Amino acid sequence: MRIRIILVGKVREKYLREGIAEYLKRLRPYAHVELVELLDESVPETFSEKQLALARQVEAERILRTLRENEYVVALDIRGSQMSSEDLSKWIQERALAGDSSLAFVIGGTTGLAPEILSRARLRFSMGPMTFPHQFMPMLVAEQLYRAFRIGRGEPYHR
Repeated sequence: MRIRIILVGKVREKYLREGIAEYLKRLRPYAHVELVELLDESVPETFSEKQLALARQVEAERILRTLRENEYVVALDIRGSQMSSEDLSKWIQERALAGDSSLAFVIGGTTGLAPEILSRARLRFSMGPMTFPHQFMPMLVAEQLYRAFRIGRGEPYHR
């Protein structure tokens, strides 16, 4: 299985980059997983709805150029479906059985995802109702993918 975690923005914090690298390394026996960082649009501290929509649109175009035709797109969206780690494991197994061997988890920038990205997604997935800094999300996604693969193989997960 090939999985891409597509992030609008760049992970700048060293500890987060190291955490992501660690989970990508741990995932190697299960799947080829990579982080793709896209340029985000800067938005002024105080912005209009028009400026916000324009920034989302520019970011959406970057995301759409990055997505591959055969990828099963998962948009991270606070209004999306929530799953337990066990449910995520089952979902990944179902994707593999259905022939969906290429997944893309898309994480929007600080302005969120444009409607065209949400409509392109086959799943809108929420990590819960809490708000997280978007730079944390790649590590959280990678950790949950690692946990899901371990669960799917009946392996213990305690770290």
